[in-house]
Amino acid sequence: MSLIGYARVSTIDQAPDLQLDALRSVGVSRIFVETASGAKADRSELKAALDYLRSGDTLVVWKLDRLARSITQLISTVETLDRLGCGFRSLTETIDTTTPTGRLVFHIFGALTEFERSIIRERTVAGLAAAKARGRRGGRPKAMSDQDMVAAKALIRDGHLTIKEVAEQLGVSDATLYKYIPRPRTIA
Repeated sequence: MSLIGYARVSTIDQAPDLQLDALRSVGVSRIFVETASGAKADRSELKAALDYLRSGDTLVVWKLDRLARSITQLISTVETLDRLGCGFRSLTETIDTTTPTGRLVFHIFGALTEFERSIIRERTVAGLAAAKARGRRGGRPKAMSDQDMVAAKALIRDGHLTIKEVAEQLGVSDATLYKYIPRPRTIA
């Protein structure tokens, strides 16, 4: 059973010294240090730390936000640790999933996250239903109206302008014109 540390700073201007001192003070045997945004999903040192862990080990961080930027990301990482047979410990928040109380705290976090997702889903469905009842449709407005399509086809049929020039006259990109008229030169 080893304590494995993970320290992260967001920029190269920041120093992880405070985190490293705190991790060493609790007896962490190996520390993985990373300079990366917490929002970044692919963090090589975090992956290396997770690969290094063995069943019975505990991943230790100085503070929760060093490991994850969102509660969902945090819970996902802790669930990964649990599948590996490893614990998780945050020094600042005094959370330790190797204890019954620590596991309870994480179950509460998980329940709150699931509740939040359900509330958001409920509000979204209600908002869409209310908009539909008022006659509104979801999604992005069309880039080209039916009148624009008729004008585009007429200009293309005329043959004096390139597709790019037709698109410019209509105020859209040529890619948008191709989206609405997939094979414009086949129009007879």
